[in-house]
Amino acid sequence: MTTWLAALRKMQETATPAVLVTVAQIQGSTPREPGARMLYTAHAQFDTIGGGHLEWRAAQIARAMLEADASELPGQRRLERIALGPSLGQCCGGVVFLSFERVACDAAGLATWQALEQSWSSGHDLWRALPLDHADPLLLVETDGQACQLDGPDHGLPVEALRNTRQTHLLRDRDGRRWLLDLCRAHQPQVVLFGAGHVGAAIVKVLANLPCRVLWVDEREDMFPADLPPQVSIEATDVPNAAVDMAEPGAYYLVMTHSHALDQQLTERILKREDAAWFGLIGSYTKRKQFEHRLAERGFSAAQLERITCPIGIPGIYGKEPSSIAIAVVAQLMQLWELRFTQPKPKGYTPSLVTHALDGRG
Repeated sequence: MTTWLAALRKMQETATPAVLVTVAQIQGSTPREPGARMLYTAHAQFDTIGGGHLEWRAAQIARAMLEADASELPGQRRLERIALGPSLGQCCGGVVFLSFERVACDAAGLATWQALEQSWSSGHDLWRALPLDHADPLLLVETDGQACQLDGPDHGLPVEALRNTRQTHLLRDRDGRRWLLDLCRAHQPQVVLFGAGHVGAAIVKVLANLPCRVLWVDEREDMFPADLPPQVSIEATDVPNAAVDMAEPGAYYLVMTHSHALDQQLTERILKREDAAWFGLIGSYTKRKQFEHRLAERGFSAAQLERITCPIGIPGIYGKEPSSIAIAVVAQLMQLWELRFTQPKPKGYTPSLVTHALDGRG
């Protein structure tokens, strides 16, 4: 689970007052993207919206809200425009619009965040629709525009913005009321990693900080470290080939075992799956050519062989230390995930709604 959401759940369970800060919109160069979030309590903060004086200013506003009367709307929610210029001690030069919301410590609030947590865990995207200048409650809305609480009031949000836009932004509803529409993206690609050697361990260490799930497979149970993050599961098995069939559709495979013979067996098994998102095999161009020759003799087509990525890792990082290889490989995976999950803005939807929302009031 992401840090802010895990912290929020804990604050709810302990009835600790908190303010959730969200990057609602940006203009120009800024340290974080729309949808970045940070949670503040009176004495702690979780996650980051970019660091430096921006977070210092956000902390000032959030903690002032915690000291204010929570029954007043300005004490519950507000939108702030913060320019990242010399006056703030930051040289980005852009503008950040931050949404501040005081999190209610009640049963309804806990139920809302539990629902969001369940959605995150199941890999299901949701919108957090937060009214900014009226006191209606926070809504969770499906990406097709349907409210999760079907017996709730009509939210009045433009359905095309819910269906076709895939980024946190500001807008107005059909009655002219201002909202933060915050996309809580829950995609968690599965990485199936074969090999618990030095490189495999280094890759898992980096992946543990990213929104993905890892199935880590090796024959040698003693090779796995004792303490693993919850998104990493291990499969210590004498038949690692069977783990290929355990993977979900659209998984990303990395093969780097201690045995070239096992690497080839796994390659054959993975190539027979038509639903693999990507397959990376550690090794040189020479190893690739050897495998291609052997696999072609076994009846694999040229199209199937083209699905092998070998060598692995982004160009420009050529170090052979495990940490260098891990950085290069994980960067390659991140590029693939960005391409898969970043969607272009639709032609029929323009930012005019957002422009009208930012009328200087905050």
